[in-house]
Amino acid sequence: MDQRYRLPSRPVADPRAIVRGPDYRITVLTEGLLRLERAAEGAFEDRASAFAINRELPVPAFEVVETESHLEVLTDRLHLVYDRGPFSTSGLSVQVLGGVSSWHSVWRYGDRPADGDGNLGGTARTLDMIDGPLPLEPGVLSRNGYAMIDDSRTPVLEPDGWVSPRPGAAEDLYLFGYGRDYPQALRALYALSGPQPLLPRWALGNWWSRYHRYSDAEYLALLDRFAEEGIPFSVAVLDMDWHLVDIEPKYGSGWTGYTWNRELFKDPPAFLAELHERGLKVTLNDHPADGVRAHEDAYPAMAEALGVDPATGRPVAFDVTDPDFLTAYFEILHRPLEEQGVDFWWLDWQQGPHSRIAGIDPLWMLNHFHFLDSARDGRRPLTFSRYAGPGSHRYPVGFSGDTITTWASLDFQPEFTATASNIGYGWWSHDIGGHMGGAKDDELATRWLQFGVFSPICRLHSVLSPFTSKEPWQFGLQAQQAMTGALRLRHRLLPYLHTMNHRAAHQGVPLVTPMYYRYPWAAEAYRARNQYAFGSQLVVAPITTPADRQLLLGAVTAWLPPGTWVDLFTELVYDGGREMRLHRGPDAIPVLARTGAIVVLDAAEAPANAADNPADLEVLVVLGEDGAFELIEDDGVGPGDDSDRWASTPLDFDQAGGVLRIGPVSGNARCLPARRGWTVTFLAYAGGDTGPEVSLDGDPVLATVLRSNRRTSVRVTDVPVGSTVRVSLGARPELAANDVEDRLFALLHRAQLSYELKTRISAAATAPAPLTTRLAQLQAFELEPAAQAAVFELLLARPAGASGIDPAPAAS
Repeated sequence: MDQRYRLPSRPVADPRAIVRGPDYRITVLTEGLLRLERAAEGAFEDRASAFAINRELPVPAFEVVETESHLEVLTDRLHLVYDRGPFSTSGLSVQVLGGVSSWHSVWRYGDRPADGDGNLGGTARTLDMIDGPLPLEPGVLSRNGYAMIDDSRTPVLEPDGWVSPRPGAAEDLYLFGYGRDYPQALRALYALSGPQPLLPRWALGNWWSRYHRYSDAEYLALLDRFAEEGIPFSVAVLDMDWHLVDIEPKYGSGWTGYTWNRELFKDPPAFLAELHERGLKVTLNDHPADGVRAHEDAYPAMAEALGVDPATGRPVAFDVTDPDFLTAYFEILHRPLEEQGVDFWWLDWQQGPHSRIAGIDPLWMLNHFHFLDSARDGRRPLTFSRYAGPGSHRYPVGFSGDTITTWASLDFQPEFTATASNIGYGWWSHDIGGHMGGAKDDELATRWLQFGVFSPICRLHSVLSPFTSKEPWQFGLQAQQAMTGALRLRHRLLPYLHTMNHRAAHQGVPLVTPMYYRYPWAAEAYRARNQYAFGSQLVVAPITTPADRQLLLGAVTAWLPPGTWVDLFTELVYDGGREMRLHRGPDAIPVLARTGAIVVLDAAEAPANAADNPADLEVLVVLGEDGAFELIEDDGVGPGDDSDRWASTPLDFDQAGGVLRIGPVSGNARCLPARRGWTVTFLAYAGGDTGPEVSLDGDPVLATVLRSNRRTSVRVTDVPVGSTVRVSLGARPELAANDVEDRLFALLHRAQLSYELKTRISAAATAPAPLTTRLAQLQAFELEPAAQAAVFELLLARPAGASGIDPAPAAS
């Protein structure tokens, strides 16, 4: 195999980490990760596998205790007991030390506890045709503190880069025993299996995809319409109709193809150049299973390369287990199209896990070799394909398949996305809005897109039908406005998203993680299945059920961890440490930031398609605690592991002094605009008695200040990239009180309730009486549960005295 197909690996463990006997080998990879092998005559495996590529890790401290009957291995986290015989339930066990009760924290080989092993789940190969939840494969996190990955049957990587099935019946297990230290367990997974790669920045923008028989003119006209509407996209996806589909029956179906349909695309290189000129990258759909038939332009070259006489017209079968086929597959089928302007490939493999060689999954082979091939010539690699088992996180982006267009499908996707991080898989891309089935539903399409904006990849898609397209103007005005705003917001989030992209690649923290990562001992964190951390600064609770028909509001039960939280959209302030029912109009979902949060956005209201480092940035700040954020940008060149190509801009907020400091930049400032504009927006802050003071490198400068009753924005322009900006509000600034009366009026004004009932609710809720009295009075009205919950949300968001309603007068 060519050098580029050799995955860098360190598969042989340090001998000092190994405890072995004639038929067993135990490797202490980390203090919480063991490799457990048993093989006849000591035929152990030292090649890298599809899952485990780096076993040469720093040797942790451990102790070995030998007795006549048993072997014991102890680390700070684990205690293994083994009888040296064939692996059995009684003969091999590992106890997780510290934190988890011994009743639940002992793993025994082959045991299936009646109450489960507490595994929090990983992900699944596909959501094809799934309507609602489906069982998940296991991850490496467990409430019981241990998780096991069986690597006995995965293929192994040869030194020359090729792949072979496992020989024999050896057992090869990896036991993760980190208790509820979930982040550390995940870092151990990445240490063993390789990190998530850094995605190209443009992959984090909006993707336009539709199964539709586009022509070149129609596709370009669509992109021009998007530009007119101020809707940005960074990736153009062409589904299968880019190639010949209607072929003679003697050649089979047109599902697989590599020849442009010249009736639709008259000049493919010119068309691709036009897409690039508009600032988009391009991916083509590839269903490779049918191989290459005689009608293809590339057939003669493929046939000759693989020893088939082109004159016979005999098909060239798809065989990913043949190195000669794989070489021709890339060099003859794909390389010419890439030279025309194709940036990466959408691999749409739907034919299952079997190939001509037992144990070799064609999907894994395609993911592995396509990703490595895409890194040629120093490019930042990317592919787009389904999940193929543990280790697949090395080959982003994931395509979750053809989802059903229902609320049940949407309701499962946030949980499915977050839980995938438990097996390190952080870059799922879903068919946002649903692919097939279902019915036209403006609200469903809007809520799905709002989730898509706060998911790893935001890619709209739909089935081949004139009725299912996802352009915002295909929906009612309310949905159109909400969807347009959501798509713009996704591109505004790119500075934050790309920083989290670097964090995922270099610190081992996926963009989307379940709430129990940060709060492993809080029962509420496990109940909040559809709520997740979105990077380091935000918590998102998508709305995945229809709106209440009386309130015309969507709602979600969310858990607010301890602390004070501000919603980015509504700027309502909440006290945490509780579960609440949160209500939102059609234009927003709950996106919460804790005090001290700093979120960096592109300042443009309607950003461009191109995902370049912007010249104008907006910084959202939530007062109340100290905060810090490091903005990471780069030049987009190479795989992204060279820190000399990054630029780092520190931002920190000092609550005591009320000062936000930005800069100075360190690292590769050449990849940034020479001068920048900065807008600093303090959420839920109406301003103090004096205006904010702004300085540049210590010298006072004039700044534009914009105030509303809920926020204060300070803008300074033409800032040299290496300078330091300071914005001072004065000592100990405070968040504004919630404007409960105004919000309550808006809630009731929208609600489809009787005018008399609205008046009674308003009077009771705003009466000059203790909060407990007002709540009791409202309960007596026997409101519908949704209406009561919405009113209570406003009254209970913050404690008495900080709600914007005057406290009860003193008793006379």
